[in-house]
Amino acid sequence: MRTRGRAPVLGPRVSPLLVGRMPWTHLVGRNYVVYRRDWVIFVTGFLEPLLYLLSIGIGIEKLVGEFRLPDGSVVTYTEFVAPAMLATSAMNGALFDTTFGIFFKLKYEKVYDAVLATPMTPRDVATGELVWALMRAGVYAVAFVAIMAGLGLTSSWWTVLAVPAATLIGFAFGGAGMALTTWMRSWQDFDFITLAILPMFLFSATFFPLGRYPDGVEWIVQVTPLYQGVVLCRGLVTGTLGWDMVLAVAYLLAVGALGLAVASRRFGRLLLR
Repeated sequence: MRTRGRAPVLGPRVSPLLVGRMPWTHLVGRNYVVYRRDWVIFVTGFLEPLLYLLSIGIGIEKLVGEFRLPDGSVVTYTEFVAPAMLATSAMNGALFDTTFGIFFKLKYEKVYDAVLATPMTPRDVATGELVWALMRAGVYAVAFVAIMAGLGLTSSWWTVLAVPAATLIGFAFGGAGMALTTWMRSWQDFDFITLAILPMFLFSATFFPLGRYPDGVEWIVQVTPLYQGVVLCRGLVTGTLGWDMVLAVAYLLAVGALGLAVASRRFGRLLLR
């Protein structure tokens, strides 16, 4: 089945056995075909945190010098910031598709109306979109870790686990973003998402440690998903492991699972009326 444009609704052919068990793979294939032609858009969310990282390495590190982690180990300021930019790139990759992308397909392209004319269910729609968001976050993570390694910003073999950790961050933000998008009425509503994302980016212990905040603000920062993602990535990249990373994994899994459940229910209400 195809839309009126150039991109297929259900994507390229895949194994019938796989499709029978996981029909959402058609939607993943459809997204792949679209971005294969518009790959520049695919990489845009990756560039912002990369530029922040490079600018910090060139300028701010020379002003700050060495930086001491909570366990007493010493790293450069760029090594402190780099894992946070990795977490941010995963957040960007997942959010772009599950907010702006889903809203456009839901309200204007009517892609999901066509999808639900097939045996696929609202749950399949939500799962397919979230899996695609995870793939995008994973691609960003692999590229970002490779750049960090090339710049000498990885000091531990635990860094190899930063890629699945960043993908988990994509799961949390993808699920939450997809759920919130189902309540969006117009493009203006996305200002609220920007209003939430920018403070998280600036204050989730990305550029300075949590201990610098007042006690009340410190608690608020700790309940944000990006902070938990930064804790996870920073611990793996620097090799400073702790029980707070286990809490971060549980937190991110819970946020993503809740978002997927809410989005599935909301897709059903919006598309099966």
